[in-house]
Amino acid sequence: MTGQPDPEVGFVGINEKLAELEERRNRVRQGGGPERVEKQKKAGKMTARERLAMLLDPGTFVELDQFVEHRCTDFGMADTKAPGEGVVTGYGSVEGRSVCVAAQDFTVIGGSLGEMHAMKIAKCLDLAKKMGVPFISLNDSGGARIQEGVDSLKGYGEIFYRNSIYSGVIPQISVILGPCAGGAVYSPALTDFTFMVEGTSNMFITGPQVIKAVTGEDVTPVELGGATVHNRLSGVAQFWAADETQCFGMVRKLLGYLPSNNLEDPPVVATDDDPNRVDERIRDIVPVDPNKPYDMRDLINAVVDVGSFFEVHQYYAENIVVGFARMNGRTVGIVGSQPKVKAGCLDIDASDKACRFVRFCDCFNVPLLTFSDVPGYLPGVSQEHGGIIRHGAKLLYAYSEASVPKVSLIVRKAYGGAYIAMCSRHLGADLVYALPTAEIAVMGPEGAANIIFRDEIASAADQKEMRSRKIQEFRDKFANPYVAAARGYVDDVIDPRDIRPRLISALELCKTKAEARPAKKHGNLPM
Repeated sequence: MTGQPDPEVGFVGINEKLAELEERRNRVRQGGGPERVEKQKKAGKMTARERLAMLLDPGTFVELDQFVEHRCTDFGMADTKAPGEGVVTGYGSVEGRSVCVAAQDFTVIGGSLGEMHAMKIAKCLDLAKKMGVPFISLNDSGGARIQEGVDSLKGYGEIFYRNSIYSGVIPQISVILGPCAGGAVYSPALTDFTFMVEGTSNMFITGPQVIKAVTGEDVTPVELGGATVHNRLSGVAQFWAADETQCFGMVRKLLGYLPSNNLEDPPVVATDDDPNRVDERIRDIVPVDPNKPYDMRDLINAVVDVGSFFEVHQYYAENIVVGFARMNGRTVGIVGSQPKVKAGCLDIDASDKACRFVRFCDCFNVPLLTFSDVPGYLPGVSQEHGGIIRHGAKLLYAYSEASVPKVSLIVRKAYGGAYIAMCSRHLGADLVYALPTAEIAVMGPEGAANIIFRDEIASAADQKEMRSRKIQEFRDKFANPYVAAARGYVDDVIDPRDIRPRLISALELCKTKAEARPAKKHGNLPM
């Protein structure tokens, strides 16, 4: 075959067909053209394809639906070309494991979402669900494509529906790498984890101009919905990154802890950290004085496989710590009180943060390790009026509902309802251990003595001395782990240096756990 049209039949040769194919592909790969690509780079942002190349294993990305075009003819759209419809979709691999991806291309009509743009994302979500692989969305969009009207809104709805229906089936990750405004913010809110980059990414339902017009408030996009705001204040995002390179490294790291779908167990990795390792230094991490703060991360890092703790929601509700780690190479979900912030009290935000993390772990077969050092729920009018009862109940619900292995360690204080909430035996913990420093009671010795011995203290000649004596009396009798152990609520009181081997042993036992829940459509989480 010469590649020239046959004069008798008029067919174009294969070389011309291939040349046309390559030309069409090149047009799509160029996105919005050199000027818009340059503008993207000046804003400190990568292009959609550069981002996918950094996220995925080299040479593994396979693009799908690159020739999709919009069908809009209104408001000049008939003459508007949108290569790839402003979004790059397909699949590839991360550390050899398959993922489906969608990356919005801000150089093409501002990455705006229209009917066919949304169709590409929804189709990719469907593929991820059918194949049982994670879905990762790279968001960089000006919002709905106004020219397409209700078709744009329909497109968002199609995505939200799939985010919701596939929740708990495949891990879904959103990476915000530019603007994400209006209805677009709800897809990240429905996914499991949201990453944001300082300075370039922002999320808000109504932008600064609308807020200025309605309320008179002056605010910049970063002040309104930047990475720090949503990581520290709102809790909308779980991860903060200084730049896109760091961000993609964090996404890849997170995926290493997760199974591909809800029917698989998390991956197991080789480790040189001896499961029977004992560490004398652990005895010095937790102060005997119940009022002296310390960093729970120090204890967690000393117990888990060396260097394996990967914190989630690090900057939000810092009075509780959550994250993934490995114990003898196996993924575990960690929930720990943080005594150095608000004394480790549970409050509205901490309850929400821990509830969401516990439910994710239960969805994807990740065993839970809970480290409890909690003096109670945070008191205050703002907490009560803000609904601490309702929010606190979420954590009770999440732990009770979870059927994955649940192992708890009571490190120090465990008072009142907060003792129950931090995965006590009474919420279904499979194995519960306590350190000798543990204090398990309805309330702390000081408060308890004031109530129980009120009359004796009031009638004493030296009330201060009597109060001190009664506090110590209560502490000696109840502020220890042995009353709970005597009733079987604590399975064993252990030496701090033995925490690692004992927890690993417990998790090994729990690998074969089988626990059913009553058949139902779903429960009613106290929202």
